[in-house]
Amino acid sequence: MKIYSSKAILVMALFLSLNSFAQTSGLGTWNVLSAKVTFDQKWSVLGEAQVRSQQVVNDFNYYEYKAGIGYNFPKTVSVLFAMGHYGTMQPTGNFKKPYVNDEFRIWQQLVLTNNIGRIKLEHRYRIEQRFTSYAGYRNRFRYRINAIVPINNAEIKPRTWYTSVFNELFVTNETPYYEQNRIFIGAGYQFNKNFTLLCGWINRFDQSSLNIPSWKNYFQTNLIFSFDEFKSGRERHPSALD
Repeated sequence: MKIYSSKAILVMALFLSLNSFAQTSGLGTWNVLSAKVTFDQKWSVLGEAQVRSQQVVNDFNYYEYKAGIGYNFPKTVSVLFAMGHYGTMQPTGNFKKPYVNDEFRIWQQLVLTNNIGRIKLEHRYRIEQRFTSYAGYRNRFRYRINAIVPINNAEIKPRTWYTSVFNELFVTNETPYYEQNRIFIGAGYQFNKNFTLLCGWINRFDQSSLNIPSWKNYFQTNLIFSFDEFKSGRERHPSALD
């Protein structure tokens, strides 16, 4: 019995040590820069870069950059194929090595949109193939429902205020099957046809392989650039790519 107890304590201590690398207490920052170029009604390309910190503009320990190509089907359906690099470092210090996880990721995405009055609803389904340094190859499946509501105009166009609220669920085909959840509440302003600023609060829930939950709150800032999006013939729904 003592041997099993010692092993359990050792495993728990190891987990808590690894989990502490991922996030700490306090409010963090989540900073996003994204750009999209639309060629015509069907094709577009986009890219995004992020850095995240464990404290307010301090202890930066995460970055990512990614790019993809999108295709619009008629009406309200679009797909995206993308890939990127994702790095998680130590939770204290700024980009302090060694890496906790160094990851290359490929993903495919389907987006369905519909309007209920002024409410613009976006249903996003994503499948990820993750090549991680900490756990090898892993699959992940994500669903996000995002509600965007313009305030001073019927749709989002230059000089429009709007709100954005979403919830995103992350599941895998391995334990823990329920891996992560994100809740975002924010407000944005579209300055002109090319630039939008979106800021808000995001709560990230993580579930470990030992089914031990953890939470982290961030203040998220999104700088969103879009060029020639009018060529798509669709309403604009500016939100974070990630």
